[in-house]
Amino acid sequence: MRSVKKLKNVLVPLVAVLIFMGACEKQSGNPYLTEEYTNRHNNENVLNLTESSEIPTMDTVMQRDIVSGNVMNNVFEGLYRQGKDGEIVLGMAAEEPVITEDGLTYTFKIKEEAVWSNGEPVTAHDFVFAWRRLVDPETKGVGSHLIQDIVKNANAIISGELDSNELGATALDDKTLQVELTKPFTYFSNLLTLPVFFPQKEEFVMEMGYEYARSSETLLYNGPFVLKEWDGTGLSWVYEKNEQYWDRDSVNLNTINVDVVKETYTALNLYNNDLVDHIMLTGEFIELEKDHPELEYIPTSSVYYLKFNQNKDGEPTPLANENIRKALAKAIDKSGFVEKVLRNGSIEADGLVPERFAYDPETGTDFRKQNGYLMPYNRQEAVELFKKGLEELGVDKLSLEIIGDDTQVGRDSLVYLQKNLMDVFPELQINISNKPFYARLTADEEQNYDIQLAGWGADYADPINFLGLFTTNNGNNNTGFSSENYDALIADAESVEISPSQRWKLLLEAEKQLLNEGIIAPIYQEYKAVLQKDKVDGIIAHPVGAEYTYKWADIVQ
Repeated sequence: MRSVKKLKNVLVPLVAVLIFMGACEKQSGNPYLTEEYTNRHNNENVLNLTESSEIPTMDTVMQRDIVSGNVMNNVFEGLYRQGKDGEIVLGMAAEEPVITEDGLTYTFKIKEEAVWSNGEPVTAHDFVFAWRRLVDPETKGVGSHLIQDIVKNANAIISGELDSNELGATALDDKTLQVELTKPFTYFSNLLTLPVFFPQKEEFVMEMGYEYARSSETLLYNGPFVLKEWDGTGLSWVYEKNEQYWDRDSVNLNTINVDVVKETYTALNLYNNDLVDHIMLTGEFIELEKDHPELEYIPTSSVYYLKFNQNKDGEPTPLANENIRKALAKAIDKSGFVEKVLRNGSIEADGLVPERFAYDPETGTDFRKQNGYLMPYNRQEAVELFKKGLEELGVDKLSLEIIGDDTQVGRDSLVYLQKNLMDVFPELQINISNKPFYARLTADEEQNYDIQLAGWGADYADPINFLGLFTTNNGNNNTGFSSENYDALIADAESVEISPSQRWKLLLEAEKQLLNEGIIAPIYQEYKAVLQKDKVDGIIAHPVGAEYTYKWADIVQ
């Protein structure tokens, strides 16, 4: 292993790191940098990773975030998974499905050698059970929006009109799964790589009851790795090679350690002292490390934005006023945000659908460029809209709170937004609150916030994946926004009869409504600045869907 370049202006001796992080440990309960930690992370045949946040859930029907999705992608497997080059490859499916001429019925064969981590076979029944559980109104699966317009009867089940047994997914026998769609979908195989379409073993889920998926010990695994040492809320976990996995010979590593490290300073010192192998840089640390030979910039399809809560505890909030929302959205100096806070190559976002993501089916034009930049920074217009909004509300000042994650970039982001907005609006008091990732998601689900810095990473390359988030009944909406016109645009875009060009026009119109009414305030499309040791090979970064695949990761000395 070659020696890693140490930059004196950021490197501190290991003993200083231990002292510094020992203090952090007392405050947060984080176990890293004990003697056990350093011994474990000095193993040359183990991959050591960091994560910015805790795992919010390991129940696949409840997955809605990138952290959970990343873990699930590496310990579970659906009918398909993403391959080394971003292509869709067979997972639990033994072969490509038989598809009827009308494109509405798929018949899959499940691999004979596919088994759970306890040695029991993965069956078609496991897929049917998990998908029915996803759409069951009693479960309230937050990922149900991904299936509701795709699989036959899903919408009616979610709305309570039909029983979950009516879902268009049937186990013809133990190893044959038949799926009926509402209409042909060119991206159906892409969807099947996502956690909400993964199988679950009914007998095990029922046996675990309330405890199911609340720790690494109350789960069954059918992916490349099994999860270990996760207690449901902990700041570390371990991936161990799944010896029952059908393609175990392709899995190179026996152990991967993961620690939640929220401070970039801490992560960088761990990296420079060879205790972790892969980290993300933010803010000023990117400038400090800009000449590092192991620094790489990775584009993503994730867009970050402010969500405005229009209704709290059944009562309208000041953000129910359209002029107030639009004023706040137009007041954000996005150029300053990406240049001062992020510094990682991220670009300004003036729409919800990202750039270089989806293209007009007739002309090939980028959706973002075709629909224009809908919410640009305009301080003067923002001031005028805010004054008008205050008059409509009958008040002369406002006090609002912005919540965000308790990571380094989360804290820096809220500080910037607080100063930015209060500089533009003397009548506005902005308070900020940084929360652990799972706590922010809980606040979102309970609609218990004023303004929230949130984001969405694409599950598949279609604008509907972003725009569908804000229909009335989507579990990710949680803003109080409800529009019959918007719902109709999205529903019509998913209609069986519509042509691709007509669908495209409806999606363009839907985004315009969303932005013109100030329902959200897009800020940036994310790039990631990553340091990865030269000895590490085979970590696959995905621009859509799961963030990373570790199946082919290896340590090359």
